[in-house]
Amino acid sequence: MARIAIGSDHAGYELKTHLANVLRGDGHEVLDHGTESSDTVDYPPISAAVGRTVRDRSAEVGVLLGGSGQGEQIAANKVRGVRAALCNDLYTARMARAHNDANVLTIGARIVGVGLAEEILHVFLTTDFEGGRHARRVAQLTDLESVF
Repeated sequence: MARIAIGSDHAGYELKTHLANVLRGDGHEVLDHGTESSDTVDYPPISAAVGRTVRDRSAEVGVLLGGSGQGEQIAANKVRGVRAALCNDLYTARMARAHNDANVLTIGARIVGVGLAEEILHVFLTTDFEGGRHARRVAQLTDLESVF
């Protein structure tokens, strides 16, 4: 099983708690970076912490939950080595892994219901990177980090 870093802002707290329990029930080790309640909190530090945990290989993948998931995705992508993907449906979850080798999943907790969020998480965790022509493109994404 995998080691998975997880975090959320206040809007994603309930879904984060639920998905962390699902992950633990599936035998994964969960590294919870907060938040610990539905009290208002800023998402950038939490998103960065999840991103750094993945970058440093203390976790294989990360999961971030927010109201829309967009802010968490943007913040996590500021961490070199992170390829965070906002996936509010099954297709984008599959393509984020298969074609982009995404290593952090973000979901909008105010957009996606609990059942669909579980399915998105499962697809993200079980889809392998296809490599091939996609590996060249992922390498180009990595190269961009040293240019800008």
